[in-house]
Amino acid sequence: MTKTVLVVDDDPTQRRLIQAVLEREGFRIDQAETGDAAIDHLNRGATPDLILLDLVMPGISGIDALKELRVRGYNQPVIVITAKGGIDTVVEAMQAGACDFFVKPASPERIIVSIGNALSMGALKGEVDRLKKRVQGRTTFDDLIGASAPMIMVKRLGERAAKSSIPILITGESGVGKEVIARAVHGSSERAGKPFVAVNCGAIPENLVESILFGHEKGSFTGAHDKHLGKFQEANGGTLFLDEVGELPLDVQVKLLRALQESEIDPVGAKRSVKVDVRIVSATNRDLGLAVREGRFREDLFYRLNVFPIEAPSLRERTGDIPALVEAFIRRFNVEEGKSVAGASSETMAFLTSFEWPGNVRQLENAVYRAIVLADAPYLQPHDFPSISGVAAPPPEYEAAAPAQHATNPPSSIELLTEIGRDAPVRILDGRGHLRTLEEIERDLIQLAIEIYAGHMSEVARRLGIGRSTLYRKVREQGLDEVLKGHGDVDEGATAADG
Repeated sequence: MTKTVLVVDDDPTQRRLIQAVLEREGFRIDQAETGDAAIDHLNRGATPDLILLDLVMPGISGIDALKELRVRGYNQPVIVITAKGGIDTVVEAMQAGACDFFVKPASPERIIVSIGNALSMGALKGEVDRLKKRVQGRTTFDDLIGASAPMIMVKRLGERAAKSSIPILITGESGVGKEVIARAVHGSSERAGKPFVAVNCGAIPENLVESILFGHEKGSFTGAHDKHLGKFQEANGGTLFLDEVGELPLDVQVKLLRALQESEIDPVGAKRSVKVDVRIVSATNRDLGLAVREGRFREDLFYRLNVFPIEAPSLRERTGDIPALVEAFIRRFNVEEGKSVAGASSETMAFLTSFEWPGNVRQLENAVYRAIVLADAPYLQPHDFPSISGVAAPPPEYEAAAPAQHATNPPSSIELLTEIGRDAPVRILDGRGHLRTLEEIERDLIQLAIEIYAGHMSEVARRLGIGRSTLYRKVREQGLDEVLKGHGDVDEGATAADG
């Protein structure tokens, strides 16, 4: 997606010069004349990716404006612009939170390099902050990506539930991000910073479920060489997330019900119960009500878990969130893979938004991951998603011949088709850039095949995937008899039999 830069400078000429430089590089520009105006701009909901901030302006100085932005929680990378390159000025700006500076007048190359570095460092810092919050158990609903109506409802319900210790059951299709919601509930509660322990109940061997959840004593069964605390005790004081809770065996469901009711567990082989302080958040992609009616899930446990249900929407129900999700995944995988993909082209984003995504957010995440690994251009193209778009990557020779401007303005499929179609042995486009008729393309293809295989009609038919009788009929209909005679019909003896 297009990056937005907020230029804060009281000099209109300077703003216009910077705008001209950045717009040529594909950036979107917002402007503010003073530090106060910049703060108001962000307070009104603007979210620039980067801020260029002059240090000397009417009203509050650039340094004071930068400090105020940081106090208010705006963490965008800030590059300061100064007419004085003194070391004291630079040090003060860096201490206030700037990531770089340049002295007026700066060359376009210096501005672009500085912005590119700042955006890369901002992406890296954002990824580090995300991982740090995840590890520390402080992910909140503000970290959930999505502003669609279904996601706003999820956030509102989750924030209310997080303020109490009420049991939560998160339902939804596989891959919608139920664990992300559970982490946000934990990070928004008074248990934030305490252990968050996730258990996939469907991935545990049935004979080990009880031991893994509740723990065991040394020697309590064959192979129990040491004491094991279990997930309940690991999560003591924090939150235990039971994913795919509907997969638990019935005998373990009984012990889980007691743990919820009495806040104590019975480790395998233990002589006495152990008190635990654990908040339970469970999740399932199945209909637990149906499982209750079929006798596969205890009714009393179902009502104990399903006190506060939250329905996680499928990606089909929140397609408006796809661009933001794609951008977030690009930032993350750029950092992980050491790539510098700027975003997705408008054509790519259009087909990603229109795709149904049966695997939901997880499928989208994996698709973007693969595309980042494949990508050679600054912007992701449809051919970087071949299994979804059905578009194959262009031949290497055409990629090499692509004009230099594609580095900043990626070609659409139509532009790429135009480049390839006009010079290919069988032309796809006419002189005005429109697609030729299928009949015209077919005639040229048959003629080319006859020439390549020197009139060997059996080989021509085999390569074109049609019968020889069909091929001879098309040769007559397309008026290619003279072309065939020019090569001497190698299969002429078979013509009568096949015709």
